[in-house]
Amino acid sequence: MQLLQDLLIILLAAWMCIDQNGLVIVSYFPVIVGFITGLIMGDITTAMYIAGTFELMQLGVANLGGSSMPNYGLATIIGAFLAIRTGTGVKTGIAVGLPVGMLAIQLDVLIKIINQFIQRRMERLNHEHKWKAMLRQPWYGVGFFGLETGIPTAILVFLGPTAVKEILKWLPAWFTNGLTIAGGLLPVVGVAMLLHYMPTKKFFTFLVIGFVLTAYLKVPILGLALIGFACAYYYFNSEMKKADEKQEVKAAGATNDQGDDYDE
Repeated sequence: MQLLQDLLIILLAAWMCIDQNGLVIVSYFPVIVGFITGLIMGDITTAMYIAGTFELMQLGVANLGGSSMPNYGLATIIGAFLAIRTGTGVKTGIAVGLPVGMLAIQLDVLIKIINQFIQRRMERLNHEHKWKAMLRQPWYGVGFFGLETGIPTAILVFLGPTAVKEILKWLPAWFTNGLTIAGGLLPVVGVAMLLHYMPTKKFFTFLVIGFVLTAYLKVPILGLALIGFACAYYYFNSEMKKADEKQEVKAAGATNDQGDDYDE
């Protein structure tokens, strides 16, 4: 059973990176891969706690153009796997997963450099009219993207649980506490960055209502989401009604102007 879980986790990590750079079926988002990891490992609750934390970290970050960003999907898979397999809990999963996601930046840059050579080779084959060989080249790029996350995951899956458990025994408390604090602060930074680019002042009333419902009235997330959906639906209909009324006023004004010209 454990071997099957190990193989599925490695395949999930490899597919996640391929999907992110290809088909994009949203499987590279932490909450998605976290849910799948939880299904594979048999503990969805722990996996979703870790996935939710990394999802919040990712909110304010985007890899625009050819830039690279921490691979929070990989951090989620590794963190959830180790937390569930070793039984050390959510804090350990975040503390171990976050550095892996950060280190994945270097692998991402390396794979992109390698794929530049594949692109050049495709251009050369195209000029030589060797189109069958040219069409095979993109699959090599896809394979490299799979290896980008598949290899680190395989190393940690087969060597990690026992090794991580031993390492955690020897790590000083200040180090693990520091990683835990950083893991707690980064989601807040992600939310703050997201709010900075959103029309927060315009919807400040809804923000306060949501905070009161969550912090003081203890409304669960599903209930809060439904209330938010109802508010958004009401606001959308109100704005559409205002837009229709403006169009009717403009149309009526245009008709009156034409009537006046005709009378003259």
